[in-house]
Amino acid sequence: MKRKIYPYNPKLKPLAQKLRNNMTLSEVILWEHLKGKQMEGIDFHRQKPLGNYIVDFFCNELGLAIEIDGESHLFKPDEDAEREKDIERLGVQFLRFDDKDVKQDLDAVLNHIRNWILENS
Repeated sequence: MKRKIYPYNPKLKPLAQKLRNNMTLSEVILWEHLKGKQMEGIDFHRQKPLGNYIVDFFCNELGLAIEIDGESHLFKPDEDAEREKDIERLGVQFLRFDDKDVKQDLDAVLNHIRNWILENS
């Protein structure tokens, strides 16, 4: 199967690198379960540029973006909705989790991701 190429703005690469080096606690926690193809053998990347944005986690094979909504998302729901629509136009699907859920109910978050992968791969 041919791998889909998703466009991105190369100017975002330095910011993506900075974000990878300064992940939030919930991003670190989730990354520990996504990295190294631990989740159903699927390859995820963190802080991945897509279009003119950066998503927390991305699987190219499934066209799946995973976002953790923490404090940075509290006061800009309209901006987040527009950002998500723009990325969905690229053929990407989203799973969103609240920061607190990753910290307090990680098993439910991991099960949700696992079930999505099994249903969509």
